[in-house]
Amino acid sequence: MRYEILGPLRVTKEDGTCFISAPKMETLLATLLVRPNEVVSADQLISEIWGAAAPRSANAGIHVMVSNLRKFLARPDRTDSPIVTRSPGYLLDLGDDTLDAHDFLDLAARGHEHVRLKKYAEAVACFDRALGLWRGQLLGRPPASPMIVWYDTWLAEQRLGCLEANLEAELELGRHRRLVPRLYSLITEHPLHEPFYRHLMVALYRAERVADALDVYRTARTRLRDELGLEPCRSLQDTQRAILVGDRRMGLVRLAG
Repeated sequence: MRYEILGPLRVTKEDGTCFISAPKMETLLATLLVRPNEVVSADQLISEIWGAAAPRSANAGIHVMVSNLRKFLARPDRTDSPIVTRSPGYLLDLGDDTLDAHDFLDLAARGHEHVRLKKYAEAVACFDRALGLWRGQLLGRPPASPMIVWYDTWLAEQRLGCLEANLEAELELGRHRRLVPRLYSLITEHPLHEPFYRHLMVALYRAERVADALDVYRTARTRLRDELGLEPCRSLQDTQRAILVGDRRMGLVRLAG
């Protein structure tokens, strides 16, 4: 069985892909999935599902939802359930089942290792596969419960790190021209994320578009000053200076930081 949370939550079994229509039961499964093989207390589950508005019958409600979730995850070839009761709550035993978030983290780690070994083509292949697992926002909706909010924030940072490393590996392979449209899209999507501006400046410089590269710096500086009252970070300033003086290393060396 395969669980997928990098987008709307879905479960794939031998007879096809299933979705949970009940929001509270979906939150229950999502909470167990972000901490697989770990016990989540009943009190924590109640907090995740109802917040401060938990009814008096919340404990009974959790029991009913767990029972329904076990039925939803049941397979004809197995009598045991992946949802295990263990004091003071429940855990989801992954066993031989798979979770797309784990696959993403594994592929990203392999990509970083390839970068360390300067195997950039292999790194790009791993990063592309990792990023391709995402079908949209985590769980397909804005997170509402504390544990999901934390996990969403943490995993979003992992995704950004994977994307940045992928861009750097692509630049190492001399693919600067084809990266330009993608990087313009990324700075529109992440207008205050300075590494994307830096990558775009380098890509434009290597594509012999020096004026455009400097214009990107001016855009970044204006946005940062207007939105945050800050000057660009040191690495972005260093990239601008290197372009202005025609530093030959800009076209040769790997980006630092």
